[in-house]
Amino acid sequence: MKYLVIKCGGSVLENLPKSFYQDVISLHQSREWIPIIVHGGGPLINQLLKSLDVETRFVDGLRVTSKDVLDVVEMVLSGMVNKQVVRKIIEAGGNAIGVSGVDGSLLQAAPAQNAKQLGFVGDVIGVNDEVIDGVIQQGYIPVISPIGIDGNGQRYNINGDVAASAVAKALGANLCFISDIPGILVEKDGVKTKMDVVSKSIIEEMIDNQTIYGGMIPKAKAAIDGLVHNIREVAIINGFEKNSLIDYTQGKKIGTKIVLEEEIAGWATIH
Repeated sequence: MKYLVIKCGGSVLENLPKSFYQDVISLHQSREWIPIIVHGGGPLINQLLKSLDVETRFVDGLRVTSKDVLDVVEMVLSGMVNKQVVRKIIEAGGNAIGVSGVDGSLLQAAPAQNAKQLGFVGDVIGVNDEVIDGVIQQGYIPVISPIGIDGNGQRYNINGDVAASAVAKALGANLCFISDIPGILVEKDGVKTKMDVVSKSIIEEMIDNQTIYGGMIPKAKAAIDGLVHNIREVAIINGFEKNSLIDYTQGKKIGTKIVLEEEIAGWATIH
């Protein structure tokens, strides 16, 4: 029995087909893999902030979070988006329970390193995996919204990719980022080509030369951090492709797998 943390960004969530949720349910029913969803909600947060005339901006792909912004972020993530994902799982024939990272101090947080710039943006310093296990033991798929909390009750906006990586680290899980593209694409002879597998050092190089930029930076950094802290494997796959999650768990060549340097040779030999 293996854990699979599935990270769904807000822009992807709005359009994911029913087949994606059916794949999640199939994994859950198989008992071989235990799916755990961690979601974002950026586009809906942007819409609500705009309608409330609250200013929002980003630094290195992370949302600068004042107290007013934090209230809106929590409302959207732990309210609207979290329950939307739970509802879609139920509509597809499954069972899920939505929890916030605040519930049971699931995501224990501290201010991010550049908190002076970012405001109430946090890093995850601990995960209360008993909360996740409790939901799983009851037979439900956990759906987690990335709001963290510290010992004083202060809430933090946690980047969804960072939260997913933290949960995967705590569980020793595989981590899948769900995208609307087939994986990491690079331009070769004027044609965009998918990378089947990529190493940690190449990802770092792609961040440095700005091949990876904006909102992809936290995703790439979360993947790298996870690999050196107990995550078995990180992959980026297309959630719009039917059976993509199932194919991934069966070891088929799908999406882009991000692995440590020493595993590159072995991966090429196996595949």
